[in-house]
Amino acid sequence: MEEVFFKLKLVTDERKRRQADDHLARYNSGEIVHKKQMAFHQCDKKNRWVFGGNRSGKTECGAVETVWLARGIHPFKANKPISCWVVSLSKQVQRDVAQAKVLHYLRPDWIEEIVMSSGRQGSADNGIIDFIVVKNVFGSYSRIGFKSCDQGREKFQGSSLDFVWFDEEPPFDIYQECRMRVLDRKGMIFGTMTPLKGLTWVYNEIYLNENNDKNVWHITMEWADNPFLDQNEVAEMTASLSADELESRRYGKFVQSGGMVYNEFDENLHVIDPFDVPQEWYDNISIDPGLNNPLSAHWYAEDFDGNVYVIAEHFEQGKDVAYHAQRMKAISDRLHWPRDRQGRLSALIDSAAGQRTLSSNKNVVELFAENGILVNPRVNKDMFSGINTVKRYFRDGMGKPHLFIFRNCTNLIREIKSYWWGKNDLPVKDDDHSLDELRYYLMDKQLKKTVKKIKNDIQRDKERLFRQLQNQQNRHLLK
Repeated sequence: MEEVFFKLKLVTDERKRRQADDHLARYNSGEIVHKKQMAFHQCDKKNRWVFGGNRSGKTECGAVETVWLARGIHPFKANKPISCWVVSLSKQVQRDVAQAKVLHYLRPDWIEEIVMSSGRQGSADNGIIDFIVVKNVFGSYSRIGFKSCDQGREKFQGSSLDFVWFDEEPPFDIYQECRMRVLDRKGMIFGTMTPLKGLTWVYNEIYLNENNDKNVWHITMEWADNPFLDQNEVAEMTASLSADELESRRYGKFVQSGGMVYNEFDENLHVIDPFDVPQEWYDNISIDPGLNNPLSAHWYAEDFDGNVYVIAEHFEQGKDVAYHAQRMKAISDRLHWPRDRQGRLSALIDSAAGQRTLSSNKNVVELFAENGILVNPRVNKDMFSGINTVKRYFRDGMGKPHLFIFRNCTNLIREIKSYWWGKNDLPVKDDDHSLDELRYYLMDKQLKKTVKKIKNDIQRDKERLFRQLQNQQNRHLLK
């Protein structure tokens, strides 16, 4: 009997030891869950990135994703034996960050072999690992290789991989080479980084997604998104950083000298999935005209609480007014947008559209009218008032948003994210066509609200007579 109890104790002790080592089993498994980490794991895009501040939980995403796939136990993806690379900026950063995180989530009994680049195999934590052979649940093996960007592009050639994890931002040539490594296996790229280098290739290629690659996806994490951070620690870290440092190191935002014009914009908050908008909300169309430059037009709706929704977009260049009018009417027909009795649409437009040029006998306003769209060029183009109005719609004094953009309005979203202050406290005048007509529309909304408050003598007299009649009726009822 004592022998049975002894063996039972050994089994119990071994189970406790394994549970203590199984950090992966405890990852987001309790009542408290890091929602953005799980959104990253659930995403099925082939090129996924987490832009996060320090301590936001971004590196955990990459390490857990790597171990789940290597073990063949990913809860949201097809599982198989894999071969991958974990890419760090240098060997030292590899050892201290990505390598340490992978070892943290790999139970020792899951490891078949560790091959070192330097250091002792029995003390892998203190050395530089070349690759780890991991036992997966299919009875086979997966291989996690470690690379560093300081090795140069040549060291990234030749292999065929299932995925590559970039821990922090790599040079563009290494990123491109790694994309070739996953091509034949239809593999994945994912990255976790704090954007400390400014507006690099990652900003254009991933954040702005200038190529409109359907496989590119990103999410931004900040300290408030990490439910496991101690709030006192957050307060201390916040107090220790400058305003510029907070943008990148807390909020995971790309920062340029001068900063973003619309730094209130949060893609996770202001960009929403399209839904069936009630026609009662339909409000106006706004246009920024262009021939060689793009013509930008958006359809705006307003709910009964004053929240504005950008629900459709037309954005093309190198076309004439007749073509643009035809495209705008087609979009309006799809939306069942209201028209006047003659079947004409109404819209706001840049006041420059009322000017004639030497190359045409008619201005843009007249050309649109001939093509069934009545455009109003009487818009307020004051830039600073317009920018401040847009800022208030993104977040009011209490931090509440009042402007929401449908996800399919890609050009407006791209321009908002790439709109920066330049010299002399002026925005950089480049690629801002959608932003101009957004300002025209919101300034027109502000104007309408102001006009409604100003009553002429006839309106005031009508209200006075109405109050007198109402008082007479009330006195009659009391008798």
